[in-house]
Amino acid sequence: MSDNLKEKSTFGFKQVDSEEKRGLVDDVFDAVSENYDLMNDFLSFGIHRLWKRIALEIAEIRPNYKILDLAGGTGDLIKLISPKINQEGILILSDINQSMLSIGRDRLIDQGVNNFLSVQLDAQNIPFSNDYFDLITIAFGLRNVTNKENALKSILRCLKPGGKLVILEFSKPENEMFREIYDLYSFEVIPKIGEWVAGSEESYRYLAESIRMHPDQKELMEIMEQVGFKECSYSNLTNGVVAVHSGKKAGLAND
Repeated sequence: MSDNLKEKSTFGFKQVDSEEKRGLVDDVFDAVSENYDLMNDFLSFGIHRLWKRIALEIAEIRPNYKILDLAGGTGDLIKLISPKINQEGILILSDINQSMLSIGRDRLIDQGVNNFLSVQLDAQNIPFSNDYFDLITIAFGLRNVTNKENALKSILRCLKPGGKLVILEFSKPENEMFREIYDLYSFEVIPKIGEWVAGSEESYRYLAESIRMHPDQKELMEIMEQVGFKECSYSNLTNGVVAVHSGKKAGLAND
């Protein structure tokens, strides 16, 4: 296929071939995996922990749920979900990046969390059967997916009728003055902290750019609806710095 006909995607502010993006994103997370949790605390002043708890409240988890956490990184959501699941439930930590997945799996086991499975997978092609999961979560990962629509279609296929998707992702601050301050922090401060703490300024510059290129709250909800999700909604947190989106697969859930 000629370069002109290849499917394109964004890598930060750059246009790249879609097939190239996975390798570029993989390189970013290989570079930041060892310091990922520390950087999250630095960059969000620890607030990311509250955001994740709020997202799981919206998820309305039941003890017997089958749950897939996509782009699960170092296992923060799995650790919070684990006590809520009984022996009938299934909990799966997944990530496309092996470095992140290995760190998350090992850390959870070291912390005494053992009621989960770990699977390396691509959110655009989830290797589970149709109508399998009650809940699928993805926190701070959707913006790194090459084709968001394909990922959402794959998620919808794997959800049971009545099953829910919960997305926690950076979004667009509502207040214009706050947005300007946030942009300054994102593009000037975050890369410098990335260099200082993690030794990877370029990786954190990409992460800042990926936030800017991600659909805003309403755009993402519209994409979810176009793919086929029902009862779609979102809640802004911290003035819209992040948003929690949710949607359901059509049909009635089996209790």
